[in-house]
Amino acid sequence: MAQPIVIAHHLIWTAYGWWLPNDPRGSGSTAIRSDVLTNLGDLHFGRKQVQPSGRDVREFYREAASLLKHPLLTFDSSQQQIIATAFARVIERERYTCWACAIMPDHVHIVIRKHKHQAEDIAENLMQVSRAYLIETGFRESTHPTWIAG
Repeated sequence: MAQPIVIAHHLIWTAYGWWLPNDPRGSGSTAIRSDVLTNLGDLHFGRKQVQPSGRDVREFYREAASLLKHPLLTFDSSQQQIIATAFARVIERERYTCWACAIMPDHVHIVIRKHKHQAEDIAENLMQVSRAYLIETGFRESTHPTWIAG
C-alpha cells in the first residue's frame, strides 16, 4: 500500500498542567516525570477505549492542582485574543497556511498546511510567540509555564 500523502497537520496542545501523563482518559506520554504525580493514577499510553466520567476527570485535576509546581491557569477571552494575534503574526511571518484554529480555555487545535517546517517546529513557533505575548501583556509571569513541555 502506498504511503498516505500528508497535506496538513492537526496540531493540539494544552496549557500547562491540563493533560497530565496519568490523565484518566489516557495520554500520549510514555513516562511520569514527576514523582509527586504518580499517586494520582497509572500511566496509560493512548486514549482509553472506555472514557471516564467528566466528574472523575474534574476530581483528578482538583487533586493534581495541589501537586503541580505552578497553578493551573486557563485563558479567558482577552487572553485568547492575544494568543490569536500571536498566532496570526507567526503564520504571516513563516508563511504558513492555517485552515482552522480553535483557542479553548485550556488547549489549542490548529490545522496547518504541510510546510517546510516539521509539525513540531510549527507548534513550537506558535507556543513561543504566544507565550511571549502573554508575558508582555501581563497575563503570565515569566516564571510560569504557559504550554505543555515537549
